[in-house]
Amino acid sequence: MDFKQLRYFIAIAEEKNITAAANRLHMSQPPLSMQLKQLEEELGVRLVERNGKKMELTDKGTLLYQHALHLVNSMEEVKNELQETEEGKKGTLSVGINTLSVPDFSQLLQSFHELYPLVSLKIVQNDSFYLTEMVKSRAIELAFVRLPLEHRGLAYHQLFNEHFVFVSREPRGTITLEEISNIPLIIPSTEGLGSYNTILEAFSKEQLQLKRIAECSDMHILIELVTAGMGATIIPKSVFSEYGNEQIYSSTISNADLFSSLGIIWLEHHFVSAPARNFLKLVKENRDFR
Repeated sequence: MDFKQLRYFIAIAEEKNITAAANRLHMSQPPLSMQLKQLEEELGVRLVERNGKKMELTDKGTLLYQHALHLVNSMEEVKNELQETEEGKKGTLSVGINTLSVPDFSQLLQSFHELYPLVSLKIVQNDSFYLTEMVKSRAIELAFVRLPLEHRGLAYHQLFNEHFVFVSREPRGTITLEEISNIPLIIPSTEGLGSYNTILEAFSKEQLQLKRIAECSDMHILIELVTAGMGATIIPKSVFSEYGNEQIYSSTISNADLFSSLGIIWLEHHFVSAPARNFLKLVKENRDFR
């Protein structure tokens, strides 16, 4: 007994006539009669009572009809759900976001949710290094990261480059690296990671030492420390726009090409789920990233 036979039997049970059932199934009557006979022989029970051209279900036929209807409908539901999942209408979107923030990230998620309301969201915030490891271990599928970053084995779509700015409690129009080297500095990352290395390399290039008093990858805490006067910091411009307040000021760094690059990564040469593909498409179409 297979699903094809169950569908045949459902048509017979509902039409109560072999010819009508055959027409409904777009097949000829003799093969359908043979399928019914084989089904009864396989089960060892009589499923229908024949009264001329009309058929009535036996009690066992009624029981099989009820179960067959449930099984076939359940299979159709499974097929529909699989199709919806393949199209990205259902499933899970797992994405990481760098601690330095991503402009308009919440708006992106809102737009995605409006397009795919049945897709559940899993959002993780961490440093770029740890997000990369999570993508490699498939704990998450996508991650917004800051460069430079080792990304062998990863596919990458660059979104934009932006300048770093100097942030402190004192308003300054511009400031040089030499001037910054005399100011206590809180690095917005931890040793060995992209932003940390970018800042240190800029000072090394000018043969300057910076007065590093702290490292902090949590932007809320970092801005609170700067606001309290513990020290100054160097962060991407969009981060200041996101976390800045009226008590601190951003200044252009005049003699250094300090850039931060934002991109989104995923595993190269690996399966990418439909929700993730749909989210990538939305990200790439977002004009705010151009």
